[in-house]
Amino acid sequence: MSFLPEELWRRILEIGIQNSGFSYKDLCCVSISCRRLRRLSSEDLLWNRLLSADYPQPHLSSSSSSSSSKSLYKLRFERDKERRIAAHRRAVLRKESQIAEHSRRLREIQTRVAQETATATQTAQDLSNLRRARQAFVALNVWQPEVVRSRQKQMVEQSAVPAECRIHGLEMELKLCKQQIAGLELFYKDEKRRLDTAKEELASMKYHPMEEHKTISQVDRKHVKRKKLKICNSLQKNETKQDR
Repeated sequence: MSFLPEELWRRILEIGIQNSGFSYKDLCCVSISCRRLRRLSSEDLLWNRLLSADYPQPHLSSSSSSSSSKSLYKLRFERDKERRIAAHRRAVLRKESQIAEHSRRLREIQTRVAQETATATQTAQDLSNLRRARQAFVALNVWQPEVVRSRQKQMVEQSAVPAECRIHGLEMELKLCKQQIAGLELFYKDEKRRLDTAKEELASMKYHPMEEHKTISQVDRKHVKRKKLKICNSLQKNETKQDR
């Protein structure tokens, strides 16, 4: 490496940046290899090329014209990093709002299912009463009045609408309630699937390997501390037994 002239190393770095093979990370890694490459990799020409390649929009201003290209690249990188972090936060907030909306819809569906179930139960009860009333009406025409219960007789006498029409209407209402419940259950499954997908997407957006490593290491440290504490307690007990 020491036998090659600086012009050749400078040209190698320029070709690497021009061909999009070198990024700012590669240039920083090269700079820590030796003093010569550190000095060459800090030249404004290389960082100016990187600045033009990564941030082609106008970036120079009158106040920052005296600054080096490396400092300008660092400034633009920090600004772009802040924008990316803010965009990520907005995406996380949007996903959390979607999860909240899915949860709200699920609660509404559960409420509607409960209402439809209660309506279906009441309709089935009314239908059963009307069928018994119709049977009582037939019994009044065929058997003696003493056989029929007084309650059924009152139901037959008080019904102004024909029993067949009311039974048909209640049957249709019960069928409609069952259809509504089946549709709501399908909608609930679809909404639940969307909620699970949104939760998985949010978990992947919030996932960070270093944070996961920190949590695991903290758990391991607590486990080690507990083991040490148990060992110390057992040793103290053995010492007290020996003293006795």
